[in-house]
Amino acid sequence: MDRLVCGDVGYGKTEVAIRAAFKVAMAGRQIMMLAPTTILALQHYNTFKNRFENYPVRVELVSRFKTPAEIRDILADFSAGKVDMVVGTHAILSSKLKPKNLGLLIIDEEQRFGVNHKETIKKFKNLVDVLTLTATPIPRTLHMALTGIRELSIIATPPKNRQSVETYVLEEDDDLISDAIRNEIQRGGQVFYLYNRVETIEEETNYLSKLVPEVSIGILHGQMTEDEIEETLLDFYNRKYDILVTTTIIESGIDMPNVNTLFVKRADLFGLSQLYQIRGRVGRSDRKAFAYMLLPKDRVVTEQAEKRLNTIFEYQELGSGFKVAMRDLEIRGAGNLLGKEQSGDIMEVGFDLYVRMLEDAIARIKGEEIVVEVRTSVTLNTNFFIPETYISDTRQKIEFYKKLEGARDLDEIEEIYSEMLDRFGEPPEDAKTFILLEKIRTLASNLGFEFVTEMKDEIKMKSGSYFRGDHTKIIQLISARTGLTLNPKEPNVLIFQTGKKLEKEKLDTLIFLLSEMLPSKKV
Repeated sequence: MDRLVCGDVGYGKTEVAIRAAFKVAMAGRQIMMLAPTTILALQHYNTFKNRFENYPVRVELVSRFKTPAEIRDILADFSAGKVDMVVGTHAILSSKLKPKNLGLLIIDEEQRFGVNHKETIKKFKNLVDVLTLTATPIPRTLHMALTGIRELSIIATPPKNRQSVETYVLEEDDDLISDAIRNEIQRGGQVFYLYNRVETIEEETNYLSKLVPEVSIGILHGQMTEDEIEETLLDFYNRKYDILVTTTIIESGIDMPNVNTLFVKRADLFGLSQLYQIRGRVGRSDRKAFAYMLLPKDRVVTEQAEKRLNTIFEYQELGSGFKVAMRDLEIRGAGNLLGKEQSGDIMEVGFDLYVRMLEDAIARIKGEEIVVEVRTSVTLNTNFFIPETYISDTRQKIEFYKKLEGARDLDEIEEIYSEMLDRFGEPPEDAKTFILLEKIRTLASNLGFEFVTEMKDEIKMKSGSYFRGDHTKIIQLISARTGLTLNPKEPNVLIFQTGKKLEKEKLDTLIFLLSEMLPSKKV
């Protein structure tokens, strides 16, 4: 098993991992869980330890806050089979770690690990079942799932009474920041203020103190000791502080339902999945939450940053993690599946061609039949297009052209047509004709015709080297006087005599004939 579980924060990914780990432990195998941060590893350790306390399952934690001697003892016990489950950060990826009977590897937020760490992880992945948990997988991971290299499960049901986080992308403004902080404090809540520069975090805290002098402010960052981090988090949880000025150390593993306002300073410098994870730190109760993505005044952001911020603003509804990851795939590209690059300009190859080549390679490895894709040239004496009076937005029109172009069978075309009806209403005749022609093109391509061309009162269909039509059915259609004939001088060309048929009747009949030529599906 190599399964990717994609679901928003608080949707139950950890619960899936707990149950999987329990089954593995009860079967006498060991579990290893990787988390990207110390805080998240500690949270997972406490969760698993509490859930397994009434069972003979020993859970241990490995992180930078453990002494070298403690880590050495834990790894030795794990190698000897005395520890059933070890939870840790990348510190767990030691060459000294040699599990006695590893059965399951759980990876939380895989996108947060570096390339070298992932290369080490691969050594384990080839030997055991792997469960990867994430809200927003990196493009390469998502693409591997979508193309069948990895299995994919999506948890889309939000917790009861959960509300979406209202998100704003705007320039820094003292009045806006102070008003938003005071509004949150007045309703009994608390605030996260994310500032990702440890060197000047105290200066930023002083700035906030002058802006809202009546509130208490705490500071949290990764250079603090374990005791300082735990004490600060505990004080904030117990409401000693109204605002916590913090770095991205809170990105994963912080669950504080009373914090429902978030500020992200220099949001343009963060990755898309990072922004989505950070936003997930608020809105974890039934109270409305707010997230402010702050940009510096009078400074132009890069095109990539603008796309990321537009995406985080656009996808505010619950359960958007998968959609955000898909958009990240579009923005960054799928990366190199065989190398270390985790993003890349897919347009160098062409996305559609790249995906088709990859699908063929995967099918070949799986021993499946490789069907050569034929692209039929269709030339008919018919007007077909989507008029501006029906879909005025050029981008939306191109979107539908691309969807229809990529359709592989009539069912997909019907789904696209239903979407068109739902979004824009009943289409005009030109658009309906275009749908019919796309059906003809798709059927002809699936049959392996090289071209379908109309000449006077007949339509010629030339079969090529990869023709896949049912010859018995074709003979039956010719015998049934459907208008389909065969010219002995051109045995690889079928002729449809259109006669005096009206345009729609002509196209409908051609669709019928092509559909009848398809080989019967194997049961």
